[in-house]
Amino acid sequence: MILERVLNVIVIACWLSFFAFIVRFVVFTTMVEGPGVAFRKMLRVGTLYILFVVASAISLLNSSLVFIQPQEVGVVVSLASPNGYRSRPLRSGLHWIIPLAEEVHTYPIYWQTYTMSAKPNEGAQKGDDSIAARTSDGQEVIIDCTIIFQIDPEEAPRIFIDWQNRYIEDLIRPTLRGLIRTYVSQYKVDEVNSSKRMDLENDLTTELKDTLGQRGFIMDAFLLRNISFSNEYATAVEKKQVAMQDTVKKQYEAEQIQKLASGEAARIRAVAQAEADALDMLGKALARNPEVITLRYVDKLAPNIQVMLVPNNAPYILPLPNLINPTPTPAPTTAATEIIPEIIGTLPAGLTTESPTSIPTATPTP
Repeated sequence: MILERVLNVIVIACWLSFFAFIVRFVVFTTMVEGPGVAFRKMLRVGTLYILFVVASAISLLNSSLVFIQPQEVGVVVSLASPNGYRSRPLRSGLHWIIPLAEEVHTYPIYWQTYTMSAKPNEGAQKGDDSIAARTSDGQEVIIDCTIIFQIDPEEAPRIFIDWQNRYIEDLIRPTLRGLIRTYVSQYKVDEVNSSKRMDLENDLTTELKDTLGQRGFIMDAFLLRNISFSNEYATAVEKKQVAMQDTVKKQYEAEQIQKLASGEAARIRAVAQAEADALDMLGKALARNPEVITLRYVDKLAPNIQVMLVPNNAPYILPLPNLINPTPTPAPTTAATEIIPEIIGTLPAGLTTESPTSIPTATPTP
């Protein structure tokens, strides 16, 4: 505060002036009249008393004025109080106290953060300050945590009596470590790192609020920053997760194969149904018109067939050359014995040259 700094400067200046006057007076008087005479004359100098009174008055004024910052609260230790302190703390602002009989100790009332972490530069203390706890099934877990709290302004005198400035090291830290170990021991290791982690955090928050609230502190939040496990357990969990992933992968592959098989079966059923429908339609067409089979027979013939030998019980032989290249048909004057060599010359391999038992000779019609 500016007033406090100004008063300090004035007090220092007054006392420096007082002692400077004494030194100057004694030195000059001693050089002329001796030290004894100088001391007796000094006691009779009124200016010296004036300087002393002014310096003392300003010092007392400075000691009787106390300014409390907005983020602080003051506890007054008083010789004039029956209990040795004022029961009501001093809030922010300028206050009067009894000089030389009262003394003010200030405490912060802003939110304070205390962190315990395994990383060297994250916690309130250097080095590994994490909390090692054991679960109900005997597994060790390493916990990093943070607590956010403040001093209850009305409870500042009580905190001064109980803890002075040791409340973090002697209260906050031991309480936090003890409660975490107690509550972690009520959970299994797989629960600590599962959806029940939130339950653990809520339980600790409730318990810390009650415990610290009874001692004059207000807790805003408790945070489980990190939970880690021993190397052996972490390796076992990793192997388990890999095995589970393999199982899931195999199940997925089996489902895909089953889907492909179902699709192929559906396709085969569809093709078979289509073929059955086609055959049914063809059968109905043949029932209505038997000549359809002849049409299908002609469609299946290769386009380069010029002569075709059919069984002797076939209804007729189609004149394919005439169908392909229609030309006028000459009068049938050639004997059957002359036609057969031509037919035999175009037979495929494997057919015999035996002719039908009887082939009638074509004769011209008169």
